[in-house]
Amino acid sequence: MARPADFLIALVLVAGVLVVFAHGHGHTPAIVADPVRTPGVLNPDVTQSNIRSTICRRGWTETIRPPTSYTNGLKTKQMRQYGEAGSLSDYQEDHMISLELGGNPTDPRNLWPEPYPRASDVDKIENELNGEVCSGELTLAQAQQREDSLKHTQG
Repeated sequence: MARPADFLIALVLVAGVLVVFAHGHGHTPAIVADPVRTPGVLNPDVTQSNIRSTICRRGWTETIRPPTSYTNGLKTKQMRQYGEAGSLSDYQEDHMISLELGGNPTDPRNLWPEPYPRASDVDKIENELNGEVCSGELTLAQAQQREDSLKHTQG
């Protein structure tokens, strides 16, 4: 089990990498999901045993996607918490564990403001991971772990 000191060291290392990346590439880095504010929350209705009737069924995510009236209100609040400014349209209120991989649709601990164009790039990765789960290349848990790692380290 990780100790609090280990967690703090990991956060400092990630922050250091992001600072170096930002200065070395001349642009603002993606917003990394804060593991305290946005740890990710799973949808209890999605399990490995029912992926064929949930995440692998075309159009299923649209049946659970929260309305923009909900996500825009949350985005406004979370942009302040994350210290982000600008137009709401510059950000996507992204799911830490995507709906395509069994993430909770409405729990604020599974959502955070991700800027475009990074949000669009990550959407493609989420779809690829969903394809790997539905083809049997990855288990649901493996794909969720990859997504968690990506969003907590690279945004």
